[in-house]
Amino acid sequence: LSFLLTSGPTDMAAVWQQLGSDKQQQIKAQYAAAGISIMVSALGSTETPTTNGVDPAQLANTMAKFVTDNGLDGIDVDYEDFGAMNAKDGSAEGWLITFTQTLRDQLPQGQYLLTHAPVAPWFTSNAQAYPSGAYRKVDSAVGGLIDWYNLQFYNQGAAEYADCNGLLFQSSSAWPQTSVFELNQSLGIPLNKLVIGKPGLQTDASNGYIDPGTLAGCVSQAKAKGWAAGVMTWEYPHADSAWVTSVRSQSWPASGGDGGNGGNGGSGGNGGDGGSGGNGGSGGNGGSSPTTTSSAPAHSHSSGSNNGGSGSS
Repeated sequence: LSFLLTSGPTDMAAVWQQLGSDKQQQIKAQYAAAGISIMVSALGSTETPTTNGVDPAQLANTMAKFVTDNGLDGIDVDYEDFGAMNAKDGSAEGWLITFTQTLRDQLPQGQYLLTHAPVAPWFTSNAQAYPSGAYRKVDSAVGGLIDWYNLQFYNQGAAEYADCNGLLFQSSSAWPQTSVFELNQSLGIPLNKLVIGKPGLQTDASNGYIDPGTLAGCVSQAKAKGWAAGVMTWEYPHADSAWVTSVRSQSWPASGGDGGNGGNGGSGGNGGDGGSGGNGGSGGNGGSSPTTTSSAPAHSHSSGSNNGGSGSS
């Protein structure tokens, strides 16, 4: 459900809150029966909490209370304070670490889902780009508290993550060691925590679009090498059931009924909305809902395109 802001719920998060407990429980039961979890997306591209001096622990406590008060299954952290991260002074990393720790204190692992949606370049091995570590530092400190990463492989440059090789096996020299398998190999992040994020339509992002047929081939290649985390897309209804069916067609065909895994990739049999698998069912901006494929958790977040990408690009 998007979005939970520092000022409170807006868009579908506000609609969900206004439904009341009985209706929330009714809807949640229907989604749970289909193997879908309902999460709220926090922050997004309009929010700069570190730059604005927002206390991370206080905000985390407030947002965790929204999750528990409204019967949600978890929260997705869509931190896009590019100014703070690009300051390279550790302020963004410290904020995220405290925010994540406090969220997890209030939303125990195994009972609630806690995910992050970073732009992929924030994991770069280029220490000159982020001498304070960016998401490498965050993962090192609190990665064990995070159920999975909904990686934004878009809006990072016209040539970035634009084909299967760059997306999966070898990212460009601009953002080295940030493809899916490189993140697994260089940082030890489990493959089932590395969800691929791609735009539903070319117009949904500045760049990084891969058509669903080609993306289906990428997903199939990744699955053959042991990956099963799934795909996140921005945004529904552009990425509709036909998009989902196409993207998962070579790996987890929708007609087979296989869905997500109750969390982080791997095996399982949960069905998904519109034929997709996974834990999601999160509402999107203005009433839409981003869609997922294979065994991915569904995810709602802001693309970050208003911020001009990431790092020093």
